[in-house]
Amino acid sequence: MEQLLKIENLTFGYDKQPVLENVNLEVHEKDFLGVIGPNGGGKTTLLKVILGLVKPDKGKVTFSEDLHKRKQPIGYLPQVRYIDRKFPITVLDVVLSGAIMQNKRRSKAEIKATAEKLLDDMGLLSISRKAIGELSGGQMQRVFLCRALISDPKLLILDEPDTFVDNRFEGELYEKLLQLNKEIAIILVSHDVGTISSHVKTIACVNKHLHYHPSNQISEEQLESYNCPIQVISHGQIPHTVLKHHH
Repeated sequence: MEQLLKIENLTFGYDKQPVLENVNLEVHEKDFLGVIGPNGGGKTTLLKVILGLVKPDKGKVTFSEDLHKRKQPIGYLPQVRYIDRKFPITVLDVVLSGAIMQNKRRSKAEIKATAEKLLDDMGLLSISRKAIGELSGGQMQRVFLCRALISDPKLLILDEPDTFVDNRFEGELYEKLLQLNKEIAIILVSHDVGTISSHVKTIACVNKHLHYHPSNQISEEQLESYNCPIQVISHGQIPHTVLKHHH
């Protein structure tokens, strides 16, 4: 498989306080990497470095030639926590805005047809003319996923996509990601090991340092050895979260 992304000996910090230290990672075609870790551990910062939003203090990020030549090499679905619901933009226009930086020559009609096809696949075509502020959180997340996909990326990055997703759509979202993964590589940041472990192929634990785990199954003991103190969520007859004892 072609290597799409390589991070070597990367260190980054804010105000001389290291957030990421000596991070190494490789992402190949059709990888599905789950990134987990505690709040403040550096997960979102890692995405910012990959996206070029911040520059590393040390080390480097290298893309494959194909990705390097694209103006928008990566599809990105950010955390959708806050949005100005009074902003006058329609669902369709939000999706179309994702095509602005693309490096492909397509007519406006072709781009619009692609946007409508994506919305149709997500069950949103009937509300394409609605203002974004009229949508539920789950609908809004699907719209932003369409926006991330309209440039036909080879790599898709999602930062906690289930933040706003309703329970009904959560299963549909991961099913959609599994379908997409047949064609593109995916990096998915999540705080929920239990949910992502049955979907991703590999796991990276990020807590200042990055520990790569070449499987989607990870135990509490392994999390402890990686210094990755997060909740371990178990599935059973009664939904529950297993937490460590308090001292």
